[in-house]
Amino acid sequence: MTNRFMMAALLILGSMFVAPQVLAQANCAATINATDAMRYSTTNLNIPKTCTTFTVTLRNTGKLPKAAMGHNIVIAKTSDMAGIDADGLKAGIANNYLKPKDPRIIVASKLTGGGESATIQIPVARLASGGPYSFFCSFPGHSTFMKGTIKLI
Repeated sequence: MTNRFMMAALLILGSMFVAPQVLAQANCAATINATDAMRYSTTNLNIPKTCTTFTVTLRNTGKLPKAAMGHNIVIAKTSDMAGIDADGLKAGIANNYLKPKDPRIIVASKLTGGGESATIQIPVARLASGGPYSFFCSFPGHSTFMKGTIKLI
């Protein structure tokens, strides 16, 4: 009985030191699902100011190929969305519907088809000033429905 008590006490004590680190890492990441119905699973992305980078995994839960219903996630100033979209249309699918080396884009994922996923790393310091910022899909016509706001918390 004493050994069980000691083991339980050690596990509880150990979790007090490990849990904050695990929690901090979990707060610096999010998963967003995208569907064939041209929707993201969220329209808000809250990013803690304490994160150096924030990881976003985009999961395309649809069934259609990327040529028909591809999705990506683009991080940029809200005021730049329309211009990025227009230039992306000209850039075409080979460039993930994004103008190559576009300085307005903070970070963007590759275009994904049904069942595929992509991960991006957002440098949080780039979001500290000059916002507001948004995330959106640059596949032609998708940003009308597939967009959301980014908020530093």
